[in-house]
Amino acid sequence: MSESLSYASDKTGLPPGSLVHVGEVLLERTAVSLIDFSKDTFTEAPVDAIEEVLAYRDSDTVTWLMVEGLADTAIIRRIGELFNIHQLVLEDILNTHQRPKFEEYEDYLFIVIKGLLTGEGEFRVAYEQISLLVLPNFVIVFKEKRDAILMPVQQRIRTSKGRFRSRGADFLAYSILDAVVDQSFNVLDLLDDEITALEDELLGAEPGQAVLTTIQHLKREIVGIRRYVSPVRELLSDMLRSESPLLEHDTRIYLRDAYDHAIRILESIEIHRDLLAGLLDIYISSVSNKMNEVMKVLTVFASIFIPLTFLAGIYGMNFDYMPELRWHWAYPALWLVFIVVPVALLMYFRKKNWL
Repeated sequence: MSESLSYASDKTGLPPGSLVHVGEVLLERTAVSLIDFSKDTFTEAPVDAIEEVLAYRDSDTVTWLMVEGLADTAIIRRIGELFNIHQLVLEDILNTHQRPKFEEYEDYLFIVIKGLLTGEGEFRVAYEQISLLVLPNFVIVFKEKRDAILMPVQQRIRTSKGRFRSRGADFLAYSILDAVVDQSFNVLDLLDDEITALEDELLGAEPGQAVLTTIQHLKREIVGIRRYVSPVRELLSDMLRSESPLLEHDTRIYLRDAYDHAIRILESIEIHRDLLAGLLDIYISSVSNKMNEVMKVLTVFASIFIPLTFLAGIYGMNFDYMPELRWHWAYPALWLVFIVVPVALLMYFRKKNWL
């Protein structure tokens, strides 16, 4: 079932703002954890009850609330109540078929981005929706599952000697976006390895049906990657143009760097798409050349046996008055013609490099 049909079936008949999880459930149990830090302090702990975060809401430290798994809509609803988040924003968080986007509200910023992950074995990209709410000194991240895509940011906070921790929530939000964008480079590196191996296979031997299947598979993967990566450039551009006081001037400089990364990723995607198109052309040309070789051999044999069939047809007719039938050397002469004609044709074809 397509994403649009799945969304329609799950939301049919419900009013706007209804909190219903739309999409595949990647984590059955919602887990909530918290990282609170400042230049000199650091706290990391799981959250058993959402009300526990109220102690950090108005503090001077920066708090990162991580919600992993969207199956429990009651937790998302309660977070919206505690932080005065619009119901439509909560609905977008639970709808995992969202297009990456940036929305600016009076008291917070809402960001949706897609994380790209690959597994072992066959190259196949898995997508995870990551939603961010950026508030003063508070960042709430909603993820579909547990994975290591944001682990580099967590490690930077744990090991920071003060530089990272001395910055605000906007810089934390940038760091999360940058980690997700940089993960796309890793996916494209794996894609490049797949295309290189496919090219070697295509040029090194006679291509089979498996090569065509692989090319079509990679083309579909690139379409999916481009679908979710392309809007990231627009998202970062909107953030750079935003006049929200939640985004400091120093952070905008880093956002420009992330914007450059997004452009490089899009350029790389276009290059890989062109490479696959070229490989498809090579495959089609290879199959056509192979077919031409077969047709050339068949044509040569047909050219040899057509005159022989003609002669055999003539002398196989049952007429009484055929002069050659009563010649003493007619049979050996006919065999001589049968031998000379093919030899002459073979020599001619070899001279023309048709064989």
